[in-house]
Amino acid sequence: MDLPSQILDRFGALGLRPADVEEQFVRGSGPGGQKINKTSSTVLLRHRPTGLEVRCQRERSQVANRELAWAELVAKLEGRRRAAEHARRSAFEQARRRNRKKSYGQKLKQVADKRHRAGIKAGRGRAGEE
Repeated sequence: MDLPSQILDRFGALGLRPADVEEQFVRGSGPGGQKINKTSSTVLLRHRPTGLEVRCQRERSQVANRELAWAELVAKLEGRRRAAEHARRSAFEQARRRNRKKSYGQKLKQVADKRHRAGIKAGRGRAGEE
């Protein structure tokens, strides 16, 4: 059974191989009676490198469940990739903001505040003197 080309394209865009995915067909659970207990229409996919698992038994057909499971697996892998990229960008931006130099106006205000504070301290005199 071949996968749809759009799923293969999405896998390729992520730099992953469909061969890294372990595919199993298992019996379903839940309502459905004898039919669900006798047929292996549920699809279980496990991406070995990441350990991500997807289980799908939405449809009665094994073929339909297989396509849905693959699409869900690719979506989860893309979500993980986006989250990792967002975290990397956030860390970079946070470091950039933390390490940037103060503006000219900020420096002027800082110096003025220091002079003001120094004047307050100078008016106190030395400790122990009266």
